[in-house]
Amino acid sequence: MIKRTFDFLLSGVGLLFLSPLFLIVAIWIKVDSPGPIFFRQSRVGLFGRDFLIHKFRTMRVDSESSGRLTVGKDSRITRSGHFLRKSKIDELPQLIDVLLGTMSLVGPRPEVREFIDCYPDDVKEKVLSVRPGITDRASIEMVDENEILSKYEDPRQAYIEHILPIKQNYYIEYVKNNTLLLDVTLIFQTLLKIIGKR
Repeated sequence: MIKRTFDFLLSGVGLLFLSPLFLIVAIWIKVDSPGPIFFRQSRVGLFGRDFLIHKFRTMRVDSESSGRLTVGKDSRITRSGHFLRKSKIDELPQLIDVLLGTMSLVGPRPEVREFIDCYPDDVKEKVLSVRPGITDRASIEMVDENEILSKYEDPRQAYIEHILPIKQNYYIEYVKNNTLLLDVTLIFQTLLKIIGKR
């Protein structure tokens, strides 16, 4: 209950405070390429329920037909998308999902059904016992995931065999030890990581 109240208040304040930035980004996306402002995709959330995640659109429309993973300098990414991804601004609309209660500020990153089905059953049960989050330890430690995948001939298989097991370990660790203090710590570490990259 405390975590949900924390998420609700911070996401509401964040959306209000960031509304001018949202407007500027929305205009930039519309001017830069045809298509919607938001990218919405079905992800697996709490207790295995599907929900639609919100992100600023950073790729051409219908890019998913070429694959769900983004690898290296993906040619599908728009000009505005490169900046939005690097700065992590594309992730900010997920505050809407936090406000709605389908996500948390901190928690295991939500996956598409295709990759959730690759989880071992015991891991899946534990990971899906909490709300997915905008950030977590895996997001901080594996911020260059796209570049890592670009080194493999088969990025999808590499994601399943090499990246997912690492992420799952971080997720299980969070589920076992999550506290409000840990959430606050991970939020600040995420901000410092983004600032450090820039």
